Amino acid sequence: MPTSVVPSVSPLVTTVGHSTTPLAAASPAEMPSVFAPAQVSRAQPTGLLLITEGIDSVVDIIAVHGLNGHRENTWTAENGINWLRDFLPSSIPNARVFSWGYDANTHSASQINSQYLYDYARTLVSDLCRKRHLTKTRKRPIIFVAHSLGGIVVKSRQALIHSAAAGQDALEEQRSIKVSTHGIIFMGTPHSGGNGVHLATLLVNVASIFVKADNKILQHLERDSEWLQTQSGQYAEDSTAVLLAIADAEPIALPADHLRMVKFSLKEDEGYEKISEYLQIMTEEARENIAIHWSEEERTRACASEDFSMVFGLPKAPKISHFVGREAELAEMERIFQPANKSPEIIEQKVMILHGLGGIGKTQLAIAFVKRHRDVYTAIFWLNGQTEDTLRSAFEDMARRLYQEHPNSTLLRSAMGTRDIDDIVDLTKRWFSVRGNTKWMLVFDNIDNPTYPGHQDSQAYDLKAYLPDAAQGNIIVTTRSSQLENLGETLSVRKIGDVQERFEILMNTSGRKNVSHDVAARELVDKLDGLPLALATTGAYLKQVPSISFSTYLDHYEKSWRKLQETSPRLASYDKALYSTWDLSFKLIRSRNESAAILLLLWAYFDNGDLWFELLASAAKEGPSWFSLLVADELNFNRVISVLCDHALIEPSGALGGYGMHSCVHAWTTHFLSEFDPSMARLALLCVSLTVPSEEDPDYWVVQRRLIPHANKCLVSIQVPSYLQSEATSNEVRAFYNLGLLYNTQDKLKEAEEMYQRALKGYEKIQGSEHTSVLNTVNNLGVLYEKQGKLKEAEEMYQRALKGYEKIQGSEHTSVLNTVNNLGVLYEKQGKLKEAEEMYQRALKGKEKTWGSEHTLTLNTVHNLGLLYQKQDKLKEAEEMYQRALKGNEKAWGSEHTSVLGTVNNLGILYEKQDKLKEAEDMYQRALKGKEKACGSEHTSTLNTVNNLGLLYEYQDKLKEAEKMYQRVLKGSEIVYGPDHLETKRAAGNIARVIQRRSQLENMG
Repeated sequence: MPTSVVPSVSPLVTTVGHSTTPLAAASPAEMPSVFAPAQVSRAQPTGLLLITEGIDSVVDIIAVHGLNGHRENTWTAENGINWLRDFLPSSIPNARVFSWGYDANTHSASQINSQYLYDYARTLVSDLCRKRHLTKTRKRPIIFVAHSLGGIVVKSRQALIHSAAAGQDALEEQRSIKVSTHGIIFMGTPHSGGNGVHLATLLVNVASIFVKADNKILQHLERDSEWLQTQSGQYAEDSTAVLLAIADAEPIALPADHLRMVKFSLKEDEGYEKISEYLQIMTEEARENIAIHWSEEERTRACASEDFSMVFGLPKAPKISHFVGREAELAEMERIFQPANKSPEIIEQKVMILHGLGGIGKTQLAIAFVKRHRDVYTAIFWLNGQTEDTLRSAFEDMARRLYQEHPNSTLLRSAMGTRDIDDIVDLTKRWFSVRGNTKWMLVFDNIDNPTYPGHQDSQAYDLKAYLPDAAQGNIIVTTRSSQLENLGETLSVRKIGDVQERFEILMNTSGRKNVSHDVAARELVDKLDGLPLALATTGAYLKQVPSISFSTYLDHYEKSWRKLQETSPRLASYDKALYSTWDLSFKLIRSRNESAAILLLLWAYFDNGDLWFELLASAAKEGPSWFSLLVADELNFNRVISVLCDHALIEPSGALGGYGMHSCVHAWTTHFLSEFDPSMARLALLCVSLTVPSEEDPDYWVVQRRLIPHANKCLVSIQVPSYLQSEATSNEVRAFYNLGLLYNTQDKLKEAEEMYQRALKGYEKIQGSEHTSVLNTVNNLGVLYEKQGKLKEAEEMYQRALKGYEKIQGSEHTSVLNTVNNLGVLYEKQGKLKEAEEMYQRALKGKEKTWGSEHTLTLNTVHNLGLLYQKQDKLKEAEEMYQRALKGNEKAWGSEHTSVLGTVNNLGILYEKQDKLKEAEDMYQRALKGKEKACGSEHTSTLNTVNNLGLLYEYQDKLKEAEKMYQRVLKGSEIVYGPDHLETKRAAGNIARVIQRRSQLENMG
């Protein structure tokens, strides 16, 4: 096929300059100090003048004159020839031509201009809209030819840019001008006054006007004037007079000075030939290009009418019972997110960084803000970003919730149709970037370990990869790191300074009144130094022990502080205050419920975010007696958990029934509550590994994602030297293997390899080199290496596994056949097609004998053989395999199963190769109909078949049908992949190629 070409989606622009040296400006001293005597002048003709209607017109050409110009005289040579009227209709007969006039007289003593450039631009748009509406041509392509100041009027925000920003109701007509604009030729339009020359002065210079110009126009043209800055916001300034906002602007030179460059006395004039040729090229391309523009416009309108609202809820966010104070911070957040003077037309993405110490109240502040303003936002989500894995899991939960309320969204349906977390993140981000979806709020919480130059932590990640790309919506980020301040406005969250607010927190959490009247309470509040987390923990303790006085608690607190000062003198006073309160709570818990205290110790070896009953219960038979009693039943587990909740050390973490611990509390349990205990680390490892689900379990990937943070914590524990001092038990080796499976399924290949290698080493030591456990691990390492592209290492693993399986289990065992099939896939990847065929044939023969000829696993190998034969151009054999796979899968799964439809699609490709075009079309149509029903009309698999149909139609020279298919692929690709994705660009290139071929055929005909 020819190389794909991506059509331009921006107006075509040609910038014309004259080739002679511009006339020098008169110096200020040479300018008259007063106006010349008044002249009698006629009224300046304004508005649209129809030059020619054209024959079956397909484009409107609009000429706009410049400073001191005239809608007819500007374009008329000395011999009376007006090239718009006398030459252009024969050069481009299918163009309707207008000339537009406006009062741009800047040197008449009797006519001081009463309009600003803003008004000129709005009048141009209004005149065009009215004429095109009355003639029912509002979607006809437009090409502007603009001279001097006319170019600035055309490109201003009030003309093209303003019309693009117009809404879909009262200003719809204005917006149609930008959508329909295909090209602009700027003739002598300076886009800036570089080298320190004011643009106003430059305009006067090029017009060779040596009398004082009207300040009411010129004041708008100064480089630093408000009006010019408005234009510069859209169009970059450059002294070469090339419009940089348009990538394909092409400068050309004409052999005339500034005034004569738009006057042509002969049709053979070099200047006219250049201009008319550019206009002819633009006219040829205009119809198809603007059709694409309007198609995109209609999609945009559909998006604008879409409902993006969500029922408010923060199911996994920390629960806040009593939020106190922070009114100054809340007011600052309101100033950023809801400014009183914001223009409704301005859409931008607002980001606020809440920066402060751990436990200072950043999360509570963010949640309080979104709760207070819940009616302002269409969708609000809280995302736990403590690690990249927890954030990715939060994206999956968010996508699921979004899909429940917006099941018709193609993006969200695609997100729910994949288990690839990268795709889920990308598709969900793109939903927040859909046009019209501008009022959402995302809270990225606990982003404490971001990447930045020189930071070597392997657990750090780049938050920007998870922010929606479009300049819309609202984002709050809470962090302890100062490295995120460049993302947006930063608000430093500090200790609570208001003493009364400190007392209020203590009263709310302890349930005690008149706290401020107690001398010991006042001293305690002073020592806790405005730390919300410390105040809340102290209040929870006092609530659990109503008999203890503030004085007694203060005495315990000071003793704990002094002990920390002795054991950890370098610990910050902030941490000492927190750790002292937690230490007192732990001692009370241990005196009342030993199991709760030990569970708190065990929690140090799990992730802090999401602990649930089944996670611990999976290892009930493997743990010590206290642990077996703890997880004997869920009722007992809940009783123990409630003790920790009552002391504000943990809290429920979401709808899935888990519990979470603040990261500061978790750091205390890990580093200060006790020394590293290898037995606790092993127990946590067994809990996690024994909870790893089979891929046959329903919703297995949900459990896997919940397990990943805990697996990561185990990975850290097993690196500790005291853990490595003892040999791994058979239970631990099995745990390594299960974690390898978990990481491999989640595409964490480095971690998977480490776990498989540990398991392999352990199994070999315990069971010998040829045990099935060893061989299973070897086979899985082969699969892993193949994923990593290490094909040589993968082959070595498969060959070792195959040899071992054959020796132990015989040549026809299922394990042998699976490895043989894996080798076939590997050889095909390596281009060893003969060896791949031998493996597939052997696997097929064995599976037929073991499972029968119609088993789905047998049919998978049959299908693989079909693909291989097609690659080898053995088309007859490929067809036989496909037909057999199709028949068997239809019997096993039904005619509309995705496995069946995949084979049908492949048969279409095969028939096309065989030049059986009718049969190919039948297969594609069947596959398309089935995929639309099973996957949706814009699923990637559906779009693949639509594209195949387009290729088939193009091959048959059914170019209209091909273009229709490609347009559908383009529309779907823009939604699913985004406008800049390779698939989207390929679809656009296919459209451009078909349009070009249609044009060529029409010209030939």
